[in-house]
Amino acid sequence: MEIVEYRPSRDQLVYTFGGAPPVMTVKPGTVLKLWSEDAFNHALTSVEDLSSVKVDLRFVNPQTGPFFVEGAEPGDTLVLHIVDLTPARTWGASATIPFFGGLTSTDRTALLQDPLPDTTWIYHVDSQRNTVGFESRFGDFQVQLPLEPMLGTVGVAPPGGEVRSSLVPERFGGNMDSPEVQAGSTIYLGVNVEGALFSIGDGHYRQGEGEACGTAVEGAMDSTIIVELIKGGAPAWPRIETDSHWMAVGSSRPMEDSWRIGQLEMVRWFVELFGLHAMDAYQLLTQTAQAPIANAVDANYSVVVKAAKSLFPTANAYDGVHTDLRNRSAGI
Repeated sequence: MEIVEYRPSRDQLVYTFGGAPPVMTVKPGTVLKLWSEDAFNHALTSVEDLSSVKVDLRFVNPQTGPFFVEGAEPGDTLVLHIVDLTPARTWGASATIPFFGGLTSTDRTALLQDPLPDTTWIYHVDSQRNTVGFESRFGDFQVQLPLEPMLGTVGVAPPGGEVRSSLVPERFGGNMDSPEVQAGSTIYLGVNVEGALFSIGDGHYRQGEGEACGTAVEGAMDSTIIVELIKGGAPAWPRIETDSHWMAVGSSRPMEDSWRIGQLEMVRWFVELFGLHAMDAYQLLTQTAQAPIANAVDANYSVVVKAAKSLFPTANAYDGVHTDLRNRSAGI
């Protein structure tokens, strides 16, 4: 396997899906070793730094990419297998941002109230214990939490020449903020433009489902990813496969529409996996699906609908590409 390393300089970071020229062309089967900046663009480095002063919303969620995948055409399926995610710093940052988050009024949920306090937390990484440390800002409390690296953003260029902010999750992927996008996961994205033009970023050292305050433990990330391409078969919305689950991600507003999108995409996937009639797939999914909230704070809300493989007969999605990539990753 060809291994390509890429560490963007600050002026090479991009802040949209679509609208940016590719940084390089890669062939299917390539292993990419990538570095990405944190969502705050390295603006919050201590508890004294406040988002209202330091963070420029024009330059958040910086993306590494986009990458042009040789042979990718609209209607194809881009496959990204995450081999490894490793924090690139010894600390991560989180913050409550005025009028942003799941438990405060926002510009869309307008209420007559003051903003929550503009506050920054710094989490220190203990690589020996594989933890990140929480320290309270309004009291005297500390706890070590397991390190669970994930990528908040992974996506391709949207269709129709659209340019979308890297803060947005949609059918092209984007800022889904799902903890399921972790090492060992395979992501399937429908290709909309020649070359796919995918990018990644928004590394999280850990995040609870929903990302309630709007920010995870945000940190720079070293990512190892295998790129593959399946001709045709593009899913309408992002799909995720792990050793234990098949998943689909819906992103919209209101949140019930995100749930509906994920449910429908899983019905479609059951039809493909087991040759079921759509109504049988609907019934089966009803009795087996889980639906964790990925985020309740972004421009669209994201819901993951997942089905445990252990409940079903053995089935090979996309001709078993996930298992193949897992085996290949063992040699990297």
